[in-house]
Amino acid sequence: MIEVKKKLFFNEEVNTYLKSIIRNKSFANGYIFNGAEGVGKQQTALQFIKEIFKQSSPVGNIEERITNNNHPDFLIIEPNSILESKRSKSSDLEKTTKSGSEIIKIAQIRNIKTFLGQKSINSDKKIVLIIDAHLLNEAASNCLLKILEEPNNGIFILLTSKLNLLLDTIISRCQLVRFRSFSSKQINSLFKDYLDPSQFNINTKLKFEDVINSANGSPGQLLKNIEIWNELPSEITNKLIFPIKNSLEILEVSKLIYEKLEIYQQICLVNFIQIIWWRNTKNIDLVKKLENLKFYLRTNIQPRLAWEITFLKISMEDI
Repeated sequence: MIEVKKKLFFNEEVNTYLKSIIRNKSFANGYIFNGAEGVGKQQTALQFIKEIFKQSSPVGNIEERITNNNHPDFLIIEPNSILESKRSKSSDLEKTTKSGSEIIKIAQIRNIKTFLGQKSINSDKKIVLIIDAHLLNEAASNCLLKILEEPNNGIFILLTSKLNLLLDTIISRCQLVRFRSFSSKQINSLFKDYLDPSQFNINTKLKFEDVINSANGSPGQLLKNIEIWNELPSEITNKLIFPIKNSLEILEVSKLIYEKLEIYQQICLVNFIQIIWWRNTKNIDLVKKLENLKFYLRTNIQPRLAWEITFLKISMEDI
């Protein structure tokens, strides 16, 4: 894992706003933190929660208790896929790519009602954090709406990267806090200040600025991209600096990719190949063919065959 040197608040504008809320003690019943994946929503929410509890409670170790999720007045609701990956000790990268059971069910939301009905222990407030709130199913959404409509001492913080999937009635009952994506220049500056460059194994095949551009304004996505690139076998990446022309080599590389890489790694590899080949060839048709390959990999239909066909089609291009 790539380690951050110190705490990094990705959105200073948001943090300034949240600090003013704490300073003025003007808490809303609900907040929606909306923004792309990896722009610091969860990190900022946890710090916001810590500051709220610090203000209203003399009890020590608040930072540690929130971080470890063992504060009696704090409840986290997560999609089933995250819970399952924690139980199976899956890596963070796998958590972000699994989609099998990504849902928040009504039973989880009913737990909120039970939680709010209990007397506060260390604070005069109870706080509920809902991660990936856009994954609430219909029944869970309606149940949450009813809870939001009832007077209680709870503060709700919903995190989402897909605001359009939340019920309009839920949105209307919460204050919307927008997290902006970052420019490549801003991300470069952030990581120069907060990360140890010695942890990066970005060689000449994939330039650091290429990886920054591939992150689409998301510092979190940049970390994932670097981590995935560093774990890709060199026996694969060394063969993909330029499009492969030899048919036997195409079959050999496709077999290697299929046998050694998980689907999420294969999809990221396609992203990296697009960057490298575009820089080396400036051929837009190659990029388009690789984009089609990503579609086939996401549908998980014969991945090895998808690689072989794509590489063979590209080998016939006049590059």
